[in-house]
Amino acid sequence: MASLSKAGAALAALREELIGAVFAPGDPGYDEARAVFSARVDPRPAVIAQCADEADVVRAVRFARELDLRIAVRGGGHGLAGAAPTAGALVVDLRRMHEVTVDPAAEAARVGGGATMGRLERATRPHGLAVTGLPASAVGVAGFVLGGGTGLLDRAFGLAVDNLIGVELVTADAERVHANPDENPELFWALHGGGGNFGIATALTLELHELPEFSATLLLHLPEFGREVVRALREIIESGPDRVSGAVTCPTADRPLYGALLTYAGGRTELRKLAEPLLALPHEAELTGAEALRPLDCPPGLRAHWSAECLTGLPDALVDAFCARAQAAPVPGGSRHTLLPLGGAVATGPAQYPVPYRDAPWLVHPFARWADPADDERALAWVRDARADVRPWSTGAVCLGLVGDEGPERVAAGLGAGNLLRLEKVKRTYDPDNVFRCNHNIRPV
Repeated sequence: MASLSKAGAALAALREELIGAVFAPGDPGYDEARAVFSARVDPRPAVIAQCADEADVVRAVRFARELDLRIAVRGGGHGLAGAAPTAGALVVDLRRMHEVTVDPAAEAARVGGGATMGRLERATRPHGLAVTGLPASAVGVAGFVLGGGTGLLDRAFGLAVDNLIGVELVTADAERVHANPDENPELFWALHGGGGNFGIATALTLELHELPEFSATLLLHLPEFGREVVRALREIIESGPDRVSGAVTCPTADRPLYGALLTYAGGRTELRKLAEPLLALPHEAELTGAEALRPLDCPPGLRAHWSAECLTGLPDALVDAFCARAQAAPVPGGSRHTLLPLGGAVATGPAQYPVPYRDAPWLVHPFARWADPADDERALAWVRDARADVRPWSTGAVCLGLVGDEGPERVAAGLGAGNLLRLEKVKRTYDPDNVFRCNHNIRPV
């Protein structure tokens, strides 16, 4: 640990050198800068460096290494295991580095390390192009992609990380490196699921896909039709084309409704035909287009916790367990129990990368949100119980982007036991001191 005089001099120099802003405890704006998605997390980092460009990131890393500080990286601030455990650390906040540049001819986009899903979608939409993403507009693209990235278009276009063409990275030694299939290929391999363990991704280049039309419909059903809703969506997904996807979610409220979301990488006429088994069930309302996706975009400010299990299938016994747990959800506040389909282009994607859940056709995602700290244990227990319900059908793998800090065993399950030694060797090359450990950590060999 550096002396107070050395730390003070280094902080003063960082404030002078950085184009962006620097916040320390007691500074005006510090509390606003440290706030993250979940109010349950109360990070109090030693310093927050809001970097404006790659040179700022290099300066921030040098500052941290000089003072022997851990480094946490913030993109969207939604990760339960990302920039949260940062007491005494430097947070490199990338939100000012949010530019998205689309090359329509190459069908590719260069995405700044602090860009959000909303910015990516707004940049690609006018060109009739898209990549797998989330309807949650404030989620950071870099964290989403490097953690695997499963969304509403992955059955058609593969996981977000399958569409990763290149990464611009600042390493723990404050060196700038590029990773792609030809340049630092081993690092490029590790970034396909290994997250922020190897450096700070200042920009990603993503392959885009033609998507002139995208359709969505959300049907709201009373709880007594829950099992029929899940089975109908299962039928549509398992018998339909890869361009169809969706979800079943049951939010908590005074009158909980099952939401059956169906999306299609194509026109509304085709979607309506695919949706016939759901439309035939009694439903309270139907939302279409952007309105159908809006309920999935959660605003920040509430306490939150979530997890996930990848599933071997969706038999009727699992449907029953899912519906029972959904109706036992914790206090109202936006909690929801969700089933998501995988398969399609996920299953046929590049098998060489450390993404061990490709063979899972379904995924369950309990997501608790609540306001009162007194309800913490009840909400956390509900998420744990939801995982336990489906464990008989679990593949054992996990999408790390959908879980928090659940221990090293779950990290190994999210990377694949066969990949772990290779990832540890890459970690040793690029971060031998484990400076980047405020994440789903891979330890250097």
